[in-house]
Amino acid sequence: MIFLLLLAPGLVLGDDNVTAVWEEASSTPSPLVDMQRKINDLWLNLLYPQLYDDIFRANRTAYACCVAKPSGKLEEGKLKVTGLVLFKQLFPHGKLEALFDLAGFAAETSARAIHIHQYGDLSDGCDSAGGHYNPWKVNHPHHPGDFGNFHPKGGNIQKLKLNLKATLFGPQTILGRSVVIHEQEDDLGKGKNQGSLAHGNAGLRLACCVIGTCKKELWDKHLPKVTAKRKKRVIKAGRA
Repeated sequence: MIFLLLLAPGLVLGDDNVTAVWEEASSTPSPLVDMQRKINDLWLNLLYPQLYDDIFRANRTAYACCVAKPSGKLEEGKLKVTGLVLFKQLFPHGKLEALFDLAGFAAETSARAIHIHQYGDLSDGCDSAGGHYNPWKVNHPHHPGDFGNFHPKGGNIQKLKLNLKATLFGPQTILGRSVVIHEQEDDLGKGKNQGSLAHGNAGLRLACCVIGTCKKELWDKHLPKVTAKRKKRVIKAGRA
């Protein structure tokens, strides 16, 4: 058992080629591939017992959600942003997807920055969420949770992002951390100052939430609304 626990992290978090063999294997996998799969499942059960059952009921896919609420430290007159940020990822090496369904922005407004922050601590409003989640110790905008800028339409942000760098699995999981919606636009590290390299000078924290596990039904409920908006924009662009 001790040997399996020492070996398992390397198999779960190791080279992508290991996963490729597993995913592309025939219906009758080799003994080595079968052992790798069983150890991956064992490690998941030990490391993420709260996720294990839901992942396998959802075809080896994990789901997480973040219920955004206005920061408790906002001054009178500031925007009251609410909504959901949802995540989806195939276990163990699939690319993270994120769905943003937020409301409360002004009808005519500039872009807003959204990032993952270090802590899931909202005891002092969004300020206690800490700085950007930066496990790689790199400059902004290269943190795994630097989602960039979002352009509200009619007071809402409805956006689907694919192939994200962040992950729900392993030692760098974003579970338990927070999502923060900012008042200003992210300068994407081009501001030529320390603030730009740390957080993109995105300004006040309007709203935030803690990332936790959830059922796939929540993703399935909100995805059609967001993808319908995307289809309408594509059709309009094609006619222009």
